[in-house]
Amino acid sequence: MKKIKVMTVFGTRPEAIKMAPLVRELKKRDTFDCIVAVTGQHREMLDQVLELFEIVPEYDLNIMKKSQTLVDITTGVLSGITEIIEKEKPDIVLVHGDTTTTMASSLAAYYTKTMLGHVEAGLRTDNKFEPFPEEINRRITGVLTDIHFSPTSNAKKNLLLENTPEENIFITGNTVIDALSSTISGDYVFTVPELNEIDYKNRRVIAITAHRRENLGEPLENICRAIKRLTEDYPDTYAVYAVHRNPAVMEPVHRILGGCENVLLLPPLDLEDMHNLMARSYFVMTDSGGLQEEVPSMGKPVLVLRNVTERPEGIEAGTLKLAGVKEEDIYREGKILLCDPEEYNRMAVAKNPFGDGHASERIADAMEYRFGLRAERPEAFGDSPRA
Repeated sequence: MKKIKVMTVFGTRPEAIKMAPLVRELKKRDTFDCIVAVTGQHREMLDQVLELFEIVPEYDLNIMKKSQTLVDITTGVLSGITEIIEKEKPDIVLVHGDTTTTMASSLAAYYTKTMLGHVEAGLRTDNKFEPFPEEINRRITGVLTDIHFSPTSNAKKNLLLENTPEENIFITGNTVIDALSSTISGDYVFTVPELNEIDYKNRRVIAITAHRRENLGEPLENICRAIKRLTEDYPDTYAVYAVHRNPAVMEPVHRILGGCENVLLLPPLDLEDMHNLMARSYFVMTDSGGLQEEVPSMGKPVLVLRNVTERPEGIEAGTLKLAGVKEEDIYREGKILLCDPEEYNRMAVAKNPFGDGHASERIADAMEYRFGLRAERPEAFGDSPRA
């Protein structure tokens, strides 16, 4: 039996987290010959995930450089991935989500007339600048994709509205939920000593990330001021903010929150530290896309520090709430979670609409079906829960 030659491509930490469980699934099946190519769009953060999941890439473009621009990333990835595709001649290239690595790799697959599979396909905000550049990266990738692996039925609906043939769409759930089983542990010991010293039983810990391009400037300052007020007005709270290394993030965060008694500012955390911090937190505040999917599985409410989200399923399910980027709005929504047990519990017990831990299996099944190695089309996520 001829194996399906799959080339997976990713370059950032969020992509690596979500592609790692799929790479594991493909490598354990006899039906696939799986090649991993990373671009190094993120370097240190990418390497942490590769090490955690014990993935050794066959190719590493290592494109990251100081003050890199979107043009730098796009041209480096397009050139490098094209060369690898021409050498390896895979049956299908798999990309994930919405990064510049994803968009440029999709273009490389198109230029070489190679079949393209898009993991986490169909997310939309319908605003080309929020998030930037992710929304357009998704749309370009979607136009070029041959097989769409949509995490939810809503994502599938978005693709159908764009005239994507229904037979090319598979609803799989999100692979990030698959990854959580490998990272969260009740007796976990943090690698950052300060996190081991927090009294998680008697303090209401708020885990925070905020660094998106569209939030730089006044929105980020609003976020910081709201956090400061919440920790001052509710002394039993303790905010832990993993601060991105971008100087445009670090300056306002440390200026406004540095020295606050109930705020701990830390460099970006590795994956296991971040997942276990969120699992022990009271609630999470974030402008991250991936965290919107991960945290509901931990039974924690999420305040989304954005004006729009491409993950409306979480809003509809009640696990997420859009807090916006204005100080008063963020403060108000944080205050509700701290003061209204009924509202808190409503969000905390809501069912995660993004996955059940078996997305990677469904994606592998779908590729086997598409390449004629499986007779029946796999069941969609939500149709039949897997054990």
